[in-house]
Amino acid sequence: MPKTLNVGMVGYGFMARAHSNAWRRVASFFPELEHRPALKAVAARTADKARAFAEVWGYEHVGSDWRRLIERKDIDLVDICVPNRFHKEIAIAAAAAGKWVACEKPLAMNTAEGEAMVAAVERAGVPNLVWYNYRRVPAIALARQLIDEGRIGRPYHYRAQFLQDWTIAPDLPQGGAALWRLDVNAAGSGVTGDLLAHCIDTAMWLNGPITRVIAETETFVKERRHQETGKIQPVGIDDACMVMARFENGAMGLFESTRYARGHKALMTLELNGEAGSLAFDLEDAQWLAFFEYRAPDGRKVDGHTTGWRKIHVTGFEHPYMDRWWVPGLSIGYEHTFIHTIADFLRGVETGAPAEPTFRTALQTQRVCDAVLTSAAAGKWVETGVVG
Repeated sequence: MPKTLNVGMVGYGFMARAHSNAWRRVASFFPELEHRPALKAVAARTADKARAFAEVWGYEHVGSDWRRLIERKDIDLVDICVPNRFHKEIAIAAAAAGKWVACEKPLAMNTAEGEAMVAAVERAGVPNLVWYNYRRVPAIALARQLIDEGRIGRPYHYRAQFLQDWTIAPDLPQGGAALWRLDVNAAGSGVTGDLLAHCIDTAMWLNGPITRVIAETETFVKERRHQETGKIQPVGIDDACMVMARFENGAMGLFESTRYARGHKALMTLELNGEAGSLAFDLEDAQWLAFFEYRAPDGRKVDGHTTGWRKIHVTGFEHPYMDRWWVPGLSIGYEHTFIHTIADFLRGVETGAPAEPTFRTALQTQRVCDAVLTSAAAGKWVETGVVG
């Protein structure tokens, strides 16, 4: 018999919308799962917006206090979709109450907070997840499959970018419900925790631990008006970040993240070069994976006259997740990655093999992000403390 999983949502913004859509749709496309998510309650500090959110998505109850939501006996899972500064307190309280916990990325404001969150969920023994959803893009999942099949061989280089342009205007304020990502007290960092964290998580999923980094960051607009105080205040976040990294497997890494790349809205790319082949992906054309095969897994070199980059259209039933959707040739989108994330999470709970990334895994990404900021401040190589 199906088991109802009552979801309590904390927050009502962009990510809460993406998550709510996924909770509502997952059972329709993964009907074999035992659990059937139900949107039970939402809590947010702005009551009228929370009510409007609940009406759109079908939440049964609305409140303004996340503590009351956690206290409810009819809530099984707490989904945290609020600014980073609240992640720790909510997650620890939810775990102590025996709730499953799903937390938007990054895990925390910093490593110390992340460690406390990991300790809380592991002490309580509750299922936990951090929403690094790009692992569930079918083309990126296919990249992982090809790596596991030995088609890249020894890795030499990994490079990634995440480029946006939405904060260039100097009169854009910081803080408040919509622009908390520009407020260091709410976000902890700028593009490092917001954009680079995605790149780091994906990189370590595909290519293993990042052990040391050297970085530079820049804040191009030094002061902005704060929406909550009305005052002109210093900007404490990083607007742009560039990183050189070394992986445990010996590969070299290059990373760039910025919100000042005019013309780019969400250009997220990655490329991995190895002895036997290479892979490349572009989120703006996410249905494709580029693959260069130099040597087959059996050691045979590909004939020279047929060697070259190929584009794999990742829409076939044989590709990750795609057998759950339409027919070959039809692509899916951003919102589907969250559905895949929930499906994997629920399957992990049901089989006893937790889906990644758990809080503990996401803590490793937090360590790398903190090392990036430490390196940028000190101007030297910094060890991340991440090991395989």
